[in-house]
Amino acid sequence: MPESLQNLESRRSELAKQFARLGDLRSGSISNTSGHCGKPNCHCHQPGQPLHGPNVRLTYKVQGKTVTQSLPTPASQKKAQLEIAEFRHFEQLVREFTDINAKICRARSVGDQPVSQEKKQRRRPAKKPPAN
Repeated sequence: MPESLQNLESRRSELAKQFARLGDLRSGSISNTSGHCGKPNCHCHQPGQPLHGPNVRLTYKVQGKTVTQSLPTPASQKKAQLEIAEFRHFEQLVREFTDINAKICRARSVGDQPVSQEKKQRRRPAKKPPAN
C-alpha cells in the first residue's frame, strides 16, 4: 500500500531535521601501514627484521587526488573514526532523503505542484553601432 503524501512529507521534514543535527564529518578510510624507511643501515632493511609500523593513516580524496594524513595518537584515531562514521550517516540520510523526494514526486498529482515563478524573458543584447 503506497504511503500517503502527508506521511512522506512528514518523513522528509524529519530527515531535514536530522541533517541539521549532524556533527563533524569527513570522508575517508583509516588503515595501518608498515614499511621500510629511507635509511639503508636501519634494521628494517635487514632480512627477517620487523618493518616500521604499524602507522595509522587516514586516506581521503581532495579534488580527485588521494591525500594521506598520519593519525599518531589514539585520540586522533578515535576522532577520525567518529568523523567518518558521521559521514557514513550523512550518506545514508542523503539516500533516504532522495528516495523520499522521489516518492513525493510520484505521489503528487500535477495539480498539487507548487506554483513556480514564471520564467523571465531573455533580454536581447543592444545592437552595436556600425563601425566606421
